[in-house]
This record gives sequence, structure tokens and C-alpha cells, in this order.
Amino acid sequence: MRELFDEAAGQSPLDPQEAVRQASRVPLRKRFYKEVGVAEAEGGFAITLDGKPIRTPSGRQVVTPSQDLADAVAAEWTDQKETINPMTMPLTRIANSVVEGVVDRVELVADDLARYFQSDLVFYRAGHPEGLVAREAAHWDPVLFWAAETLGAHFILSEGVMHVKQPDEAVQAARAALPGDPWSIAALHVVTSLTGSALLALALAHGVRDADQVWVAAYVDEDWNAEKWGVDEEAAARRAARLRDFKAAVAVLEAVKPPAAKGP
Repeated sequence: MRELFDEAAGQSPLDPQEAVRQASRVPLRKRFYKEVGVAEAEGGFAITLDGKPIRTPSGRQVVTPSQDLADAVAAEWTDQKETINPMTMPLTRIANSVVEGVVDRVELVADDLARYFQSDLVFYRAGHPEGLVAREAAHWDPVLFWAAETLGAHFILSEGVMHVKQPDEAVQAARAALPGDPWSIAALHVVTSLTGSALLALALAHGVRDADQVWVAAYVDEDWNAEKWGVDEEAAARRAARLRDFKAAVAVLEAVKPPAAKGP
């Protein structure tokens, strides 16, 4: 069971696309369990297969901080049919990654995530055409204004792809706004990896932008090109896979929010 869960997690605990690539190389295994359950455990809720809790490759029991999240992970295992397809189990991969690779090094993961603030997607703007320039500004500027006004993080914009060094003070201010619990920081790392923007991920975590707004903002340029030149089927398939992982990360963020911070 540990080997199977390792396959579901992939080899890189914080890179959802690497996890999918790893999982796609592994032959699908037959479903070996009948019953999936959720049980109270020390520190939260465990997912069980025929009464046995799932564990990470190192033997750690996977315990989620909320029953809603445990139920969602359990549903992925329930939905497996004759074979088990790790690519359809993004919550399982995130849960395994948190327990195996994040709980003991939250600060290191936050530092790794903060490096994205030095070359964030929203810093690099198109110079033309005017329609694309306006669309980028409409989706990205509110996040930059929020970072400046609320966090005190004043970033520098650049036209094109020429790298611009961001002020250390801005990076540190944004870094200070990252959450400190392993589940949230892991979920934000996934969102950042999928969107190319730590600022969009941070805005999502703070409720400044909702999930749909973040997803659309991350694909402004791609959608513009698709409108002009048509949709590339392979690119669309990759995007659909990313969206599945994105939704899983958003579900984790929502599940670990304090009750008062959750929407109606």
C-alpha cells in the first residue's frame, strides 16, 4: 500500500506536474481494497482502506486536519474502479506530500515559495497589442495594488521577458504574509507552480481573489492567443490536467481555513 501511495504522490512533493509525469509512467494497479472509510485519529482524521489507515512511504500515517478534507481524499479512493489511477487523485497526492515532505519543514517550503516573488508572472507585461495590455492590467493590477497597499510589498514591472530584480523589502513583505501551517503552504505552493504566480496564490489565500479569478488571471496570455489563433488541443489537455490539481489545492485551502474565514 505504501508503494501505491508513493506512486499517487509522485516523486516531487511540491510539483503537481512532476507528480503526474511520474504517475503516468507507472502501470496501473488493480484495486485491492473493498471499503474506504474515515476515522478520528490523533491530530485529525485518517483515511482507511479496509480498516487500515493509509501511510506515506516512510510509514507515517496520513492524518488530515479536517473531516471535510479527509472525506474528499477518501472519495478519490472510493471512485477508483478496477484499477487505481494516481492521476485522478490530486488530493491524495497533496495529502501524502504534506505528511511526508512539508510538516517538518514549513519554513523551508515557504522560503522556496517566496522565491517566486522575485520573478512572478504578473510582473512581466506585454507591450502590445493594446487589447492584451489592457487585459493583463485588468486581471493583474488589482493584485499588485493590494500587495502594495495592504502588505507594503511594492514590486517593479517590466515590459517583455527581461528579468528585473525585485526589491528585497517587497519580497520579504510578501513572504511575511504567507500562511504558517503545512497544509496551506503546500496548497499555495501547488497553486503557484500551476499558475506561475505566487502573488495570485497569496491573493487567493487572503480572499482578495477567488479561485475562478486566479485561474483566469493565470491564463490571460494563453487565452488571448487562443482567441486569435485557435485552441491547441494538446495545450488544452494539459490545462485541463492542471485545473484538476488547481481545484484540489483550492479545496485544501478551503478545508483548513478557520470557520470564521470561510464563506457562507
